Amino acid sequence: MKATHKLFLLVILSLVSLSCKNNEEEENEHKSITKEESNNLNISILIDLSDRIDSTKYPNKTMQYYLRDVGYINSVAEAFTNHIQAKKVRQADDKIQLFFEPAPYNPQINSISKDLKIEVDRNNISKDIIKKINEKYSAKPLELYKLAIKDNNYVGSDTWKFFKNKVSNYCIDKNHRNILVVLTDGYIYFKDSKIREGNTTTYLTPETIRSNGLNKSNWSEIMTNEKMAFIKVNNDLSDLEILVLGINPDTKNEYEEEVIKAYWTKWFEAMKVKRYEIYTTELPSNMDKIIKDFINKK
Repeated sequence: MKATHKLFLLVILSLVSLSCKNNEEEENEHKSITKEESNNLNISILIDLSDRIDSTKYPNKTMQYYLRDVGYINSVAEAFTNHIQAKKVRQADDKIQLFFEPAPYNPQINSISKDLKIEVDRNNISKDIIKKINEKYSAKPLELYKLAIKDNNYVGSDTWKFFKNKVSNYCIDKNHRNILVVLTDGYIYFKDSKIREGNTTTYLTPETIRSNGLNKSNWSEIMTNEKMAFIKVNNDLSDLEILVLGINPDTKNEYEEEVIKAYWTKWFEAMKVKRYEIYTTELPSNMDKIIKDFINKK
């Protein structure tokens, strides 16, 4: 009886030990999955299709501004596919997409935008889909810009309204690292969203900067004292990282670049943006590393 009793106790202890081990393994697996989910990318690209891309109105002998945008977009896509290739198949749950505000009238442009909305998960990940992403993002954006320029119907950029009505729903997903890349010259203007509340506005133009007296060395003091800023539209974007590319200040005001960056910085701080960087327009070859470093940084 004693031997039987000891054997029974040994069996019970073995079962308890096995159960604890299984629970520990399940807990470690859960922690691992949670960590993997936080490494999933959700990249959105917001393009300003205002007349800033008009190579006749704003020519640049080194490289036209719309071609710079195309280069930036290509770097973003490469960073995205590099990220996917570095992951295990079971970890895949990544997204990349492209937006405008307002949407262009040309249905071809909107069709291209739809084609550039891509999701990669464990069910469809393959070398073929990675190749297709790189091919699409190498060719389609250039086609898109050429169509917009050919239409010659520049309605402006309503970036403010995009942040007000769409950024939370379109650009932020749970269990993802959410990144918004904004391609803009830094100015915001749309005729149907021109709102002023005191010295805060939904728009920013060279004329606005001049009329507010922000073309002087004491521009920062004026901006602070007069509480000049964009109207805040979202109380919490703490799950969003933003990379602004292409700031192109009016050269008539030597303080223009600083003023533009100050407006965007105050706006992002007011909306509690998790992380942001703002850059002036440069050649894509110079921006490639900056773009990829921003996206690859954990």
